[in-house]
Amino acid sequence: MERFAAAAPAAREKKKGLWDYDYESFVDVSKRVMQGRSRMQQQEVVREVLLSMLPPGAPAQFRKLFPPTKWAAEFNAALTVPFFHWLVGPSEVIEVEVNGEKQRSGVHIKKCRYLEESGCVGMCVNMCKIPTQDFFTNEFGLPLTMIPKFEDMSCEMVYGQVPPPFEEDPVAKQPCFSEICSMANPSSSVCRKLEA
Repeated sequence: MERFAAAAPAAREKKKGLWDYDYESFVDVSKRVMQGRSRMQQQEVVREVLLSMLPPGAPAQFRKLFPPTKWAAEFNAALTVPFFHWLVGPSEVIEVEVNGEKQRSGVHIKKCRYLEESGCVGMCVNMCKIPTQDFFTNEFGLPLTMIPKFEDMSCEMVYGQVPPPFEEDPVAKQPCFSEICSMANPSSSVCRKLEA
């Protein structure tokens, strides 16, 4: 993500090696990726980064191995808990209803580490929720809906559920965390990073 980020302030400009990055650095780079970009441009950067981490042909292979079935949704939920703990914090598989059928393809993130560390609604939506949903749904062919709960910073991921269009998603009208977000506009009713 660093190659897409705005330049770091001179005080922190020391070149970092791979092992010098920590979670705070990751959040800082995410904030710098947002600078000067529309929400769509931010989401496109995340898509590019995700694709760059995969070997050639990976999305097609994923589609073959995990067609959009109940089993694939439940399997991916089970994988999410141990493999994404470092990114989002503690989580657990939960039962959800998808198309009228109960299944264990939900993941409840107890308190999202990314949202808590950034304190930014726009980062949650533009750098995590929308690109992750889009990546699984459109690149991998396995629908995913993410439902952040801004009141307590928890989140639910529902594998197998098609996400709503942005304009119909409640996050589109979410105000800033004006008390904790360094980029907040307290006078706006909607986070400015959610505007086109």
